[in-house]
Amino acid sequence: MEKFIDVIRLSLGAGHGGKGAVSFRRESGVPFGGPNGGDGGRGGDVVLVADQSLSSFAHLYSFHEVLAKDGEPGGGNNCHGSDGEDAVIKVPVGTVLKDTADREIHDFTVNGDAFLFLKGGLGGRGNARFATSVNQAPRYAQKGLEGDRADVVLEIKLIADIGLVGFPNAGKSTFIAAITNARPKIAPYPFTTLTPNLGIYRLDGEHSLVIADIPGIIEGAHEGKGLGLEFLRHIERTRFLFYLIDCTSDTPAEDFEVLRRELAAHSEALAAKPFAIGLSKVDLLGTAEDRVLFEGDITSKFPEELKPHLVYFSSVAHVGLETIRELGWKILRGER
Repeated sequence: MEKFIDVIRLSLGAGHGGKGAVSFRRESGVPFGGPNGGDGGRGGDVVLVADQSLSSFAHLYSFHEVLAKDGEPGGGNNCHGSDGEDAVIKVPVGTVLKDTADREIHDFTVNGDAFLFLKGGLGGRGNARFATSVNQAPRYAQKGLEGDRADVVLEIKLIADIGLVGFPNAGKSTFIAAITNARPKIAPYPFTTLTPNLGIYRLDGEHSLVIADIPGIIEGAHEGKGLGLEFLRHIERTRFLFYLIDCTSDTPAEDFEVLRRELAAHSEALAAKPFAIGLSKVDLLGTAEDRVLFEGDITSKFPEELKPHLVYFSSVAHVGLETIRELGWKILRGER
């Protein structure tokens, strides 16, 4: 299984320009045979390209430094040195390029987006370039210019419409597997999900939403407990948050507030996104008649301002998924 790496630091360098040549042709009647030193080649650039076939930086894990090739020096007979080969770095769609001070340089949100980050140095001019009427035999040439260098941080932020947030074993993986094409690992123990998952939720033949599932959050995650908040960056781009709460919890409203506080500790903007509260596993409440009674009891535990946000469903029994679809259409249309 490929190692999931969503943050990596690299030292990047464009190629240096090749030096110009000092050369003279052998020709009678021309001082020193006449200068014919060619220019040096241009150094290679550093280009980053978004590639939707990639999901992490595992292919870059063994690289601490990526350098483009230097330009070749010029030669006699006015031969121009070859330009250096570019360094092309492929990154997943959703990658953010930052400097070491955490300032954003470029955001790769579209497949195939190519960003010229560092330019190679210009090649030096050969001595043929310096010949004049008063200096017909220049014996000097230019050195090539150095290419740009930079230390950078590459960070993945998944691009999705809906972000799933919940405690471990809240049923997030089962939910995303039930309604999307994602096939995450599902098991009856905490922290089954160790890496973010993306799934496509088809509303009909033409319309769909992208759902992002991240590892479970526990109280105190912002202090480093559990898996911490390191994966919350993956739902920063989402338009909508779906909090999943186990409906058999004795304190569902408190569970929601804990999750909301942990998100706010990471980013107030993230915690302020539009949301719904999904009460999962309603199949554990018994028959359809039992569920009506239990759902009323669960709803009563929430403050009035949160009750309109509640959605009851079961991913295993496929109960309430039509309500989820209606919610999906509202999100697609941008309704609050």
